[in-house]
This record gives sequence, C-alpha cells and structure tokens, in this order.
Amino acid sequence: MTKQNLNYNFFKSAKNTFAKEINSLSKIPFDLDQNIYNKFCKEILSKKGNLFLMGMGKSGNIAEKISSTLSSTGTPSIYINAAEASHGDLGALTKKDILVIFSFSGETEEILKILPSCKKKVKSVLSVTGNKNSSLSKNSKLSITLNIDKEACPMDLAPTTSSTSMLVLGDALAISLLEANNFSPKDFAENHPGGSLGKKFYKVKDLMIKAKDIPILSGKTKINEAIYPISSKGLGLTLIKKNNKVVGIFTDGDLRRSIERKIDTNLISLSEVMTKNFKWLEENELITKAISHMEKNKIFSLLVKNKKGKIVGLIRMHEILEAKII
Repeated sequence: MTKQNLNYNFFKSAKNTFAKEINSLSKIPFDLDQNIYNKFCKEILSKKGNLFLMGMGKSGNIAEKISSTLSSTGTPSIYINAAEASHGDLGALTKKDILVIFSFSGETEEILKILPSCKKKVKSVLSVTGNKNSSLSKNSKLSITLNIDKEACPMDLAPTTSSTSMLVLGDALAISLLEANNFSPKDFAENHPGGSLGKKFYKVKDLMIKAKDIPILSGKTKINEAIYPISSKGLGLTLIKKNNKVVGIFTDGDLRRSIERKIDTNLISLSEVMTKNFKWLEENELITKAISHMEKNKIFSLLVKNKKGKIVGLIRMHEILEAKII
C-alpha cells in the first residue's frame, strides 16, 4: 500500500482538476459537428416508437442519468445496461425504436458483441463516442464525436473529463429537444409532482379548502353565536352572506379586536364588525402568488374565487406549509 500524504494540498489539486475539465469542455461547441448534431436531434424527434439509451461502466452511469434528464424534460426514454441486454433486455426493442449508445472508446466489448442484434431490432442506432474511427461510430447511423485530448486524471486513465463531456452533451440534447417540443413549466411540473420544483407550479385550487367546508353565517348573527361555528371547523373564520352572496368575513382576529374594544358580543351582529374588503385570489393562480400576497399583506389566509367571481374556497399558509412548498 502506498504511503498517504495527509499534508497534501487537496484544494490545489481540486482547482487543477476544475481547470483541466473546464478547458476541455469549453472546446466542445467548437469541435462538435453542427450538421451531425442537428440530424441527431431530428432523428430522435422523428421516432415513432421508444427512445432507448445504452452504455457500460462509467458511460453506462452517464447514459442512465441522461435518460432520466430526457424523460423529465419531455423526451421519454428508457435506459438499458449493455451487460443485461444480452440476457433478454434486447427483447424490449422494436423496429419503431431508436437506440442511442454511449461509449467513449467506441470499442467496449459488451456493446460490440450485441451491436449487430441491436441494428436488426431497431429503426436506427445512434452513438456518442470519443473516437470517430471506432467500431461503434462506424456502425451507427449517426455518431457524435467528443474530442477530449486528456483526462483530468494525472495518469490519463480514470474516466473524468470524458464522462463529464458526455454528461454535458446529454444536457445539451435534453435542452435542444425540450425547446423543439415547446416543453412548458406546466409540463415540467406534471413530470415532478413530488418534487419542490413541481410544487411551485401548483395552482391555488390544488391546495384550497373548498367552500362547502367553510362556515357561513348571516350578517345578523350575533358575535357570541358565531364563536362555536368558527371553532368547530378549525379554520379561524366564517364567511358572511347576504342575499346568497358573500359580503364579508369574520375571523379570530376580528373577535379578539371586538373583545379588546369591550363590545357586547351578545348584542352586536357580525355585519357591524366583519371585514368587508377581504383579500382574495382567482383559483387558477399559481400557489407562489398566494404566498406572495400573504407575505405582502401580513395575513395567513386568502379567499378563493372562480372566474365568475364566486367564492369557491380558502387557501391558508397552513396547507402550503403542509405541502412543503416553502
């Protein structure tokens, strides 16, 4: 075992690695064949079946990550490990499908072994390699070549810059296809329902408490008589209706202020102390707008209206926090 040097300047080494990789990656846009790249993207967009990505070892790990990025940005794809492919996974491929193979050397044994079968089973085989003269490149309908002079590894052995370049190219492909597909923030949210990014695109109606679950009282109701209905629902307020229309709200805060003013709660009706100019949002507004309104007005709830102006619910900071949006 080699002797460890605990006094080694680790950060200096890290900076050197960053510099090497950034320098190599900065050359990719200039070295990339524009014509092949455009054809590559068009081939994927024109597919009638599924998009499969394949790789082995480090390139396989990168291909799997790229497959996930493509799927989340509007280009559904499926990852196949080259080693598993020869043991039955090739059965998933059909003549309508496109297969993109990642191999920096272009000579990976496990891939070349199954390449003839792959070409027979799919519409077209595309590849990403670091050698345009490799067996994989020559046997692909289209092949993108990444020209990397040297790995960041000081021995020029461990896949470092080469795997990073593949990852960057995968991001570029995903974004190019995203834009060509007119993929929207709403589409992104639908693909990420469990993530914080997707939750930011929730609409108010997705988290609101529906009107049927909110207490509703007449403006003639005495303050004292409103305490139980408000408490029983646990929402901290009640709607006030007149002629079947919501004309105000009465909250826990209004109750406290009434008591502080020493108002006789047995004699004064809700219409005399209710909040008439209540804050509200339209049900199709993004939940982020509700958060902004609450913070701006220093309140913890907003009534929700539909397009016709009818009260259809209540959105509270409580539900927003429970959904872990902020």
